[in-house]
Amino acid sequence: MILDYLIQIYHFLLPILIIANIFFAITIVFIRRKTPVSALSWLLVLFLLPFIGFFLFLIFGQYYRKEKMFAMKSGADHELISLIESQVEEVKIKGEKGTERWSGAIFRMALLLLQNNQALITLNNQVKPYTDGKAKFADLIEAIHGARDHVHMEYFILKDDGLGRDIMKALTSKAREGVEVRLLVDGVGSGGLPKHFYDELTAAGGKHAVFFPSLISYFNYRVNYRNHRKIAIIDGETAFIGGFNIGDDYLGLDKRWGYWRDAAVRIKGNGALIAQIRFFLDWNYASADKLIIDDRYFHEIPHFDGTAIQVVSGGPDTRWNPIKESYLKMINSAVETIYIQSPYFIPDESITDALRIAALSGIDVRVMIPCVPDHMFVYWASHSYVEQLLDSGVKAYTYDNGFLHAKTIVIDGTVSSVGSANWDVRSFQLNFETNAIIYDEKVGAELKQAYLDDLSKCTELTPEWYASRSGYFKVRSSVSRLFSPIL
Repeated sequence: MILDYLIQIYHFLLPILIIANIFFAITIVFIRRKTPVSALSWLLVLFLLPFIGFFLFLIFGQYYRKEKMFAMKSGADHELISLIESQVEEVKIKGEKGTERWSGAIFRMALLLLQNNQALITLNNQVKPYTDGKAKFADLIEAIHGARDHVHMEYFILKDDGLGRDIMKALTSKAREGVEVRLLVDGVGSGGLPKHFYDELTAAGGKHAVFFPSLISYFNYRVNYRNHRKIAIIDGETAFIGGFNIGDDYLGLDKRWGYWRDAAVRIKGNGALIAQIRFFLDWNYASADKLIIDDRYFHEIPHFDGTAIQVVSGGPDTRWNPIKESYLKMINSAVETIYIQSPYFIPDESITDALRIAALSGIDVRVMIPCVPDHMFVYWASHSYVEQLLDSGVKAYTYDNGFLHAKTIVIDGTVSSVGSANWDVRSFQLNFETNAIIYDEKVGAELKQAYLDDLSKCTELTPEWYASRSGYFKVRSSVSRLFSPIL
C-alpha cells in the first residue's frame, strides 16, 4: 500500500521536476551566464540527479537575487568609502615618487589593491603574527579587558563552549563598565546558539547583530553569501584579523581534530582604522542600529615608521575579485618562493596556470593542505588539483599534526597575506572575506619560518604517492573535482 502511494507521488512529481530542471537550465545558460565550467557543473547536477539536483540548486545555486540583496549594502559602502576617497590620490602620489619599499612589483600590487578595492596603504603598524589559538585568544581577551571606549567584533563562527563563554563574559564585563560593545556574527556559521545566549550581554548594554539571521526562513539563498570574516577592533587602535573562529576546537581542544594550526595577526596602528571601516560597513548592513562616523572611532594614531599593510576585503558585493586578484598578483610578483597554506584548495584556471608557470620558471612553489577533511567533497577535490600541479614542479604536503586551517601565502619572505579567505570559489565569489596584506621582511620571515617548521609535521605528496592510492581514492577525487565549481 505504501509502495503504491510512493509510486503515485513519483509519477506526479516527475514531470514537475523535469519542467523545473529545464527552467533552471535555461536560467543558468541564458540569464545568469555563469562561467562555462560552473554552468556545466550545475547542468550535470540537474540532469544526472533530477531529484537531488533540484533541491541542491534551490539551496546552493540561487544567486539571482544578489543585485537586489546587496543594493543597500553597496549604497552604505559608497557612503562611507566616499569619506576616504580623497586620500587615494595622495597615497598614489607618494608611492609614485618611488622608494625602495614601494619600487617594482610590490608597489604595483599595492596600487592594484588601492585602486580596485579602496584598500588604503597604511605605514605605521606594529604586527604580531599568530599560529596558535591559545596565544591569539589570550591576547584578544586581554585587549578586550583593556578597552577604554569600544570593542567591535565580527566572526563567522561563535560557539557556546568554553572559549565562546569566555569571550562573552569578557564582552559583558566591559559593557557593564560602559564600554561600547558590538558583536556581529553570521547567521549560518553561528546558527543554533541557545535562545538566550546574548541575554547577559544585551542586559549589560552590549549590542549584537546577525548577518542573514535565519537559514530556515531564507533557505533558498541564504546558504550562499556568508560573512566569513574574523575581525576584532579595540578602541580603533588594535585589530585582530585572521582565520580563527571562536570555539574550543580553535584552541586544539576538540579530539576530532587534535592540534589546530591556524593563522592570524594583531595590528596596532592605522591598519586598525581600515578594519574599523570594514566593521562599520558590515554592521550597518546587518543592523538597524546604525553606526555613525565619529572621532571616537577614527581618532588620530601617532605616526611612526612601522609595517606597511593593506586590509583587503572581497565578496559578492564587490565588482571584481580583490582577494583572488591579490593572490594572483602575489604569485606573479614572486622571484624565489611561494608558500601557500589553505584547508580548501580549489584554484580556478587562472590560479592554476599562475602557480604552474611560477614553478616552471624555477620558483620554489609549495602548497600545504590538511591531512583530514572537514568538508569531504572539498577535501577530495583539493587532492585532484594538487596532483595536477605536481608535474610542473609544485611541491605539495599534507599537514599531519592535527588540522590545518590557516589561509596564508608568503612571497619571497617579504610579502604575505593572512586572513579568512581560502583558495576556492566560495572565498573568491560567494563569501565576504578580509585579509591583511603585509609588506614587511620581518613579518614575512616569521611566517615563512613557521611554514618551514610545519614541513617537519607533513607528508609530501608526490606523483608516486598518488599512483599508489586506491581506485576508490582516485574516483572520489575525480568526481569531487567535477563538482568543485559549485562546492
